[in-house]
Amino acid sequence: MRGHCLCGQIAFDIEGSHFKLYQCHCSLCRRQGGSLSSTAAIVPSGKFRWIRGLESISSWKKESGFRSDFCSICGSPVPNPLRGLPYHWVPAGLLEDSKKLEIVAHLCVASRASWDIAPLQGSCHDALPDLPEFIALLESAES
Repeated sequence: MRGHCLCGQIAFDIEGSHFKLYQCHCSLCRRQGGSLSSTAAIVPSGKFRWIRGLESISSWKKESGFRSDFCSICGSPVPNPLRGLPYHWVPAGLLEDSKKLEIVAHLCVASRASWDIAPLQGSCHDALPDLPEFIALLESAES
């Protein structure tokens, strides 16, 4: 599966096509994407490969560990390594062929925006779950 930023300067490839997605409804993710949530996949780093554009990636990090990588040309959020773990966080909106993807979990539901009233599908977590347990949940849903 291939993905790229809005301007196409940054591109990447992911081995496979059946990754499960999650939506995070926290205020940081809402601000990062300018919407009601951030929809993403967590992909094993061994299945992720940059094609081009690494020199165009800028990063912003918060002391809490939140990291936002983005294209310095068009501003699109782009994948980034996940907190020293062997995974990459991949924004779902960058993926070209997303027909086989589905949302299986929602995070930070307790801090959802008041105007976010759509029903949620999949498991719901009021806060951020334990990261290794959450990754295991996403991987187990990939059947």
